[in-house]
Amino acid sequence: MLSLVDVRAGSADLRALRRTNPSTDHLTATVRGLIDDVRTRGDVALRELTERFDGCALETPLVPAEDVEGALDRIDPDVRMALEFARDQILAWHEAQREREAKHERSGIEVRELVLPVDRAGCYVPGGRASYPSSVLMTAVPARVAGVPEVVVTVPPDRYGRVADVTLAAARLAGVDAVYRVGGAQAIAALAFGTETIAPVDVVVGPGNAYVAEAKRQVSGVVGIDSIAGSSELAVVADDTVDPVLVAADLLAQAEHGPGGAAILVTWVPAVVDAVETALDVLLASSSRREDAAATLTTGGQAVLVDGPEQALEATNAIAPEHLQLMCADAELLVPLVRHAGAVFVGESASAVIGDYVAGVNHVLPTGGTARFSSALRVSDFQKHVHIVSVDRSALHRVAPYAIVLAEAEGLDAHAQAMRVREEHE
Repeated sequence: MLSLVDVRAGSADLRALRRTNPSTDHLTATVRGLIDDVRTRGDVALRELTERFDGCALETPLVPAEDVEGALDRIDPDVRMALEFARDQILAWHEAQREREAKHERSGIEVRELVLPVDRAGCYVPGGRASYPSSVLMTAVPARVAGVPEVVVTVPPDRYGRVADVTLAAARLAGVDAVYRVGGAQAIAALAFGTETIAPVDVVVGPGNAYVAEAKRQVSGVVGIDSIAGSSELAVVADDTVDPVLVAADLLAQAEHGPGGAAILVTWVPAVVDAVETALDVLLASSSRREDAAATLTTGGQAVLVDGPEQALEATNAIAPEHLQLMCADAELLVPLVRHAGAVFVGESASAVIGDYVAGVNHVLPTGGTARFSSALRVSDFQKHVHIVSVDRSALHRVAPYAIVLAEAEGLDAHAQAMRVREEHE
């Protein structure tokens, strides 16, 4: 179930563990065609593609506002309570991320910056295999904290054209302005370029399958994106001090998201591999999403054998996983060795599932090795920084000669002249 990779004593190159988001020529071309279709034909293309991929015919992708507003009353009270708790946890953490506007003065030049929200944000929420109200909260709440005036959500409908009440309830709790029943690459295209019903946004965020990830890659530059957040990944560093059932349960939890993801065990104790695989067999047999989990374990399940804790972190840094769990003795001592991971969970109680729902940290995380240069979705993904410069007259005389010398060194005479005329004017 877990393919064995032995890197002990330098028997294999750790760089071979490095993951990449899937992108084939076929996928790239297919997604480009979908984006061009939506860009050209707008709502007509959305209706046809939704019927083709989701099996339902819709008059409009917009979910009626009354359906969203009434969703909180239609869901189970315990689910509402859990959503409210999760919303408050996410809100508290992201409010702590608010950036102060920087201000600095040197040599008579005052520099400050405005931290401004984008005008409109689009949040992609997966669907189809399951409902993900948590992804609504994880994307829309930080947008609101950032001060975005208009936040919209797209989510694939079921075959009857409906969006689950629990997803609509989360949208209501997060203060979403509109929910659109459209998914896949076509939803990303609609958010980026707009249609008759969906106005274009400035930033597109959220996780999705390979087609969604590729669509975000292709529209990046037309709109801002958070990261390439694809199929779920988990790497667990474990030793024989931790119950293998806990390790197996956490690997299975991320694997049940379905194909394309990764479930990786990293250990320096060979017996742990056997124990975890035995536990996985038992848990998988009773899983309600056995087919999806098995598909992930078949293609992305690995057991990596290393020489010890330090090499275990070298291995996970090479993998750069979306989620990293440290489930071993003295786990906290390994944290300083972490270089590349979307989110890190320390100790056997800190399951990545806590991060998925109620820790408050964001569960929209970089995948496919992009944690080497990308971060979790955060408030700043919905903001831009505008520099403001003020220069008094005395400062101008002091700094203009430096600017003139640099402009002349670059061969930009008009730049130098812009300084000289100011000096002459004074």
